[in-house]
Amino acid sequence: MPPDLAEGFFDRLKGMFICFDGGEGCGKSTQIVRLRDRLAAIGLEVLAVRDPGSTRIGEAIRHILLNPDHLEMGMRCEMLLYMAARAQMMHETIRPALAAGGVVLTDRFISSTLAYQLGGDGLSADEIRVVGKIAVNGRLPDLTIILDMPIEQSVERVRAKFERKTPTLYGDEVTVIKDRIEQRPLEYHAKVRDNYLAQAKAEPKTHRVIPADQSPDEVAAAVWKAVELAAHERR
Repeated sequence: MPPDLAEGFFDRLKGMFICFDGGEGCGKSTQIVRLRDRLAAIGLEVLAVRDPGSTRIGEAIRHILLNPDHLEMGMRCEMLLYMAARAQMMHETIRPALAAGGVVLTDRFISSTLAYQLGGDGLSADEIRVVGKIAVNGRLPDLTIILDMPIEQSVERVRAKFERKTPTLYGDEVTVIKDRIEQRPLEYHAKVRDNYLAQAKAEPKTHRVIPADQSPDEVAAAVWKAVELAAHERR
Protein backbone atom coordinates (compact mmCIF):
# COMPACT_ATOMS: atom_id res chain seq x y z
CA MET A 1 0.00 0.00 0.00
CA PRO A 2 1.42 3.42 -0.93
CA PRO A 3 2.32 5.55 2.09
CA ASP A 4 -0.31 8.14 1.10
CA LEU A 5 -2.96 5.44 1.54
CA ALA A 6 -1.93 4.29 5.02
CA GLU A 7 -4.77 2.84 7.06
CA GLY A 8 -7.39 5.45 7.86
CA PHE A 9 -5.48 8.34 6.28
CA PHE A 10 -7.48 8.41 3.03
CA ASP A 11 -10.79 8.53 4.90
CA ARG A 12 -9.56 11.29 7.22
CA LEU A 13 -8.81 13.46 4.20
CA LYS A 14 -12.37 13.19 2.90
CA GLY A 15 -14.39 16.31 3.57
CA MET A 16 -11.30 18.29 4.61
CA PHE A 17 -11.30 22.05 4.08
CA ILE A 18 -7.84 23.60 3.61
CA CYS A 19 -7.01 27.28 3.23
CA PHE A 20 -3.80 28.68 1.75
CA ASP A 21 -3.07 32.21 2.84
CA GLY A 22 -0.28 34.76 3.13
CA GLY A 23 0.98 38.05 1.77
CA GLU A 24 1.37 39.12 -1.84
CA GLY A 25 3.64 36.91 -3.97
CA CYS A 26 3.95 34.11 -1.40
CA GLY A 27 3.21 31.33 -3.91
CA LYS A 28 -0.28 30.22 -2.88
CA SER A 29 -1.42 29.40 -6.41
CA THR A 30 1.62 27.21 -7.08
CA GLN A 31 1.18 25.23 -3.88
CA ILE A 32 -2.57 24.80 -4.33
CA VAL A 33 -1.98 23.23 -7.75
CA ARG A 34 0.68 20.90 -6.32
CA LEU A 35 -1.50 19.76 -3.44
CA ARG A 36 -4.56 19.41 -5.66
CA ASP A 37 -2.64 17.15 -8.04
CA ARG A 38 -1.19 15.05 -5.21
CA LEU A 39 -4.58 14.50 -3.60
CA ALA A 40 -6.22 13.72 -6.93
CA ALA A 41 -3.47 11.18 -7.65
CA ILE A 42 -4.53 9.12 -4.62
CA GLY A 43 -8.15 9.10 -5.72
CA LEU A 44 -9.70 12.03 -3.87
CA GLU A 45 -12.14 14.49 -5.41
CA VAL A 46 -10.59 17.95 -5.05
CA LEU A 47 -12.17 21.35 -5.53
CA ALA A 48 -9.88 24.39 -5.73
CA VAL A 49 -11.48 27.82 -5.31
CA ARG A 50 -10.32 31.39 -4.95
CA ASP A 51 -11.58 33.90 -2.43
CA PRO A 52 -13.26 36.11 -3.41
CA GLY A 53 -14.63 34.47 -6.51
CA SER A 54 -15.36 31.01 -7.93
CA THR A 55 -19.08 31.78 -8.35
CA ARG A 56 -20.79 34.20 -10.70
CA ILE A 57 -21.75 36.46 -7.83
CA GLY A 58 -18.35 36.09 -6.14
CA GLU A 59 -16.47 37.06 -9.29
CA ALA A 60 -18.63 40.18 -9.66
CA ILE A 61 -17.82 41.14 -6.07
CA ARG A 62 -14.12 40.42 -6.70
CA HIS A 63 -14.12 42.90 -9.57
CA ILE A 64 -15.60 45.59 -7.33
CA LEU A 65 -13.14 44.88 -4.52
CA LEU A 66 -9.96 44.87 -6.57
CA ASN A 67 -10.80 47.61 -9.07
CA PRO A 68 -8.23 50.40 -8.44
CA ASP A 69 -10.88 52.98 -9.35
CA HIS A 70 -12.71 52.30 -6.05
CA LEU A 71 -10.24 54.08 -3.79
CA GLU A 72 -13.03 55.67 -1.74
CA MET A 73 -14.19 52.28 -0.39
CA GLY A 74 -14.25 52.17 3.41
CA MET A 75 -12.69 49.23 5.23
CA ARG A 76 -15.98 48.08 6.74
CA CYS A 77 -17.57 48.04 3.28
CA GLU A 78 -14.52 46.12 2.04
CA MET A 79 -14.83 43.56 4.83
CA LEU A 80 -18.55 43.03 4.24
CA LEU A 81 -18.08 42.56 0.50
CA TYR A 82 -15.45 39.87 1.11
CA MET A 83 -17.81 38.13 3.52
CA ALA A 84 -20.70 38.31 1.03
CA ALA A 85 -18.57 36.60 -1.62
CA ARG A 86 -17.63 33.89 0.90
CA ALA A 87 -21.25 33.34 1.86
CA GLN A 88 -22.16 32.64 -1.76
CA MET A 89 -19.13 30.42 -2.34
CA MET A 90 -19.87 28.41 0.81
CA HIS A 91 -23.50 27.96 -0.25
CA GLU A 92 -22.87 27.21 -3.91
CA THR A 93 -19.59 25.28 -4.04
CA ILE A 94 -17.76 24.56 -0.78
CA ARG A 95 -20.46 22.91 1.35
CA PRO A 96 -21.73 20.64 -1.45
CA ALA A 97 -18.18 19.49 -2.22
CA LEU A 98 -17.38 18.77 1.44
CA ALA A 99 -20.70 16.98 1.94
CA ALA A 100 -19.84 14.70 -0.99
CA GLY A 101 -16.53 13.74 0.65
CA GLY A 102 -14.32 15.93 -1.47
CA VAL A 103 -11.37 18.04 -0.34
CA VAL A 104 -11.69 21.79 -0.79
CA LEU A 105 -8.63 23.99 -1.23
CA THR A 106 -9.20 27.73 -1.04
CA ASP A 107 -6.86 30.53 -2.03
CA ARG A 108 -7.57 32.89 0.92
CA PHE A 109 -10.49 32.93 3.36
CA ILE A 110 -11.50 34.70 6.59
CA SER A 111 -7.85 34.58 7.69
CA SER A 112 -7.17 37.12 4.92
CA THR A 113 -9.71 39.56 6.33
CA LEU A 114 -8.15 39.14 9.78
CA ALA A 115 -4.85 40.18 8.19
CA TYR A 116 -5.81 42.80 5.59
CA GLN A 117 -8.83 44.58 7.09
CA LEU A 118 -8.08 44.28 10.82
CA GLY A 119 -7.89 47.74 12.39
CA GLY A 120 -9.22 49.62 9.37
CA ASP A 121 -12.14 51.90 10.30
CA GLY A 122 -11.61 50.60 13.84
CA LEU A 123 -12.46 47.00 12.87
CA SER A 124 -11.67 44.51 15.63
CA ALA A 125 -10.83 40.83 15.29
CA ASP A 126 -13.97 39.94 17.24
CA GLU A 127 -16.17 41.89 14.81
CA ILE A 128 -14.56 40.21 11.81
CA ARG A 129 -14.92 36.75 13.34
CA VAL A 130 -18.59 37.27 14.22
CA VAL A 131 -19.47 38.43 10.70
CA GLY A 132 -17.28 35.69 9.20
CA LYS A 133 -19.01 32.89 11.10
CA ILE A 134 -22.39 34.21 9.99
CA ALA A 135 -21.22 34.39 6.36
CA VAL A 136 -19.93 30.82 6.25
CA ASN A 137 -22.48 29.40 8.69
CA GLY A 138 -19.73 28.38 11.08
CA ARG A 139 -17.78 26.24 8.60
CA LEU A 140 -14.16 27.32 9.00
CA PRO A 141 -11.16 25.58 7.42
CA ASP A 142 -9.79 22.48 9.13
CA LEU A 143 -6.30 23.73 8.29
CA THR A 144 -4.99 27.17 7.37
CA ILE A 145 -1.53 27.14 5.81
CA ILE A 146 0.15 30.53 6.01
CA LEU A 147 2.97 30.90 3.50
CA ASP A 148 5.26 33.41 5.18
CA MET A 149 7.90 35.51 3.49
CA PRO A 150 9.98 38.55 4.52
CA ILE A 151 8.22 41.63 3.23
CA GLU A 152 11.21 42.69 1.09
CA GLN A 153 11.10 39.42 -0.85
CA SER A 154 7.35 39.65 -1.22
CA VAL A 155 7.70 43.13 -2.72
CA GLU A 156 10.30 41.89 -5.21
CA ARG A 157 8.07 39.03 -6.36
CA VAL A 158 5.13 41.37 -6.87
CA ARG A 159 7.29 43.94 -8.67
CA ALA A 160 8.51 41.30 -11.14
CA LYS A 161 4.90 40.38 -11.88
CA PHE A 162 3.97 43.94 -12.79
CA GLU A 163 7.14 44.72 -14.73
CA ARG A 164 6.43 41.84 -17.08
CA LYS A 165 4.68 42.63 -20.35
CA THR A 166 1.85 40.29 -21.27
CA PRO A 167 1.34 39.55 -24.99
CA THR A 168 -2.21 39.52 -26.39
CA LEU A 169 -3.77 37.60 -29.25
CA TYR A 170 -3.32 40.67 -31.44
CA GLY A 171 0.45 40.87 -31.11
CA ASP A 172 0.60 43.90 -28.85
CA GLU A 173 1.53 43.90 -25.17
CA VAL A 174 -0.24 45.11 -22.06
CA THR A 175 1.14 45.87 -18.63
CA VAL A 176 -0.65 44.27 -15.69
CA ILE A 177 -1.93 46.95 -13.32
CA LYS A 178 -1.74 46.54 -9.55
CA ASP A 179 -5.13 46.00 -7.95
CA ARG A 180 -6.53 48.20 -5.19
CA ILE A 181 -4.99 46.11 -2.38
CA GLU A 182 -1.59 45.67 -4.04
CA GLN A 183 -1.27 49.44 -4.42
CA ARG A 184 -1.20 49.96 -0.65
CA PRO A 185 2.12 51.05 0.94
CA LEU A 186 4.88 48.82 2.24
CA GLU A 187 4.01 49.62 5.86
CA TYR A 188 0.50 48.28 5.31
CA HIS A 189 1.78 44.97 3.92
CA ALA A 190 4.28 44.64 6.77
CA LYS A 191 1.37 44.92 9.21
CA VAL A 192 -0.54 42.32 7.21
CA ARG A 193 2.34 39.89 7.68
CA ASP A 194 2.36 40.57 11.42
CA ASN A 195 -1.38 39.89 11.55
CA TYR A 196 -0.97 36.53 9.84
CA LEU A 197 1.74 35.44 12.26
CA ALA A 198 -0.38 36.56 15.20
CA GLN A 199 -3.26 34.39 13.97
CA ALA A 200 -1.03 31.34 13.78
CA LYS A 201 0.32 31.97 17.26
CA ALA A 202 -3.19 32.33 18.69
CA GLU A 203 -4.59 29.24 16.90
CA PRO A 204 -1.73 26.72 16.62
CA LYS A 205 -4.05 23.70 16.31
CA THR A 206 -5.52 24.83 13.00
CA HIS A 207 -2.80 27.09 11.57
CA ARG A 208 0.63 26.19 10.19
CA VAL A 209 3.25 28.73 9.16
CA ILE A 210 5.53 27.58 6.34
CA PRO A 211 8.48 29.69 5.15
CA ALA A 212 7.76 30.57 1.53
CA ASP A 213 11.29 31.74 0.72
CA GLN A 214 12.33 28.15 -0.08
CA SER A 215 12.20 26.24 -3.33
CA PRO A 216 8.70 25.22 -4.50
CA ASP A 217 9.62 21.58 -3.81
CA GLU A 218 10.64 22.35 -0.24
CA VAL A 219 7.46 24.33 0.37
CA ALA A 220 5.34 21.52 -1.13
CA ALA A 221 6.99 18.97 1.16
CA ALA A 222 6.25 21.14 4.20
CA VAL A 223 2.65 21.61 3.04
CA TRP A 224 2.17 17.85 2.74
CA LYS A 225 3.52 17.30 6.26
CA ALA A 226 1.06 19.89 7.57
CA VAL A 227 -1.81 18.18 5.76
CA GLU A 228 -0.78 14.78 7.11
CA LEU A 229 -0.69 16.09 10.67
CA ALA A 230 -4.03 17.87 10.35
CA ALA A 231 -5.66 14.78 8.82
CA HIS A 232 -4.42 12.51 11.60
CA GLU A 233 -5.76 14.95 14.20
CA ARG A 234 -9.26 14.98 12.70
CA ARG A 235 -11.95 13.09 14.60
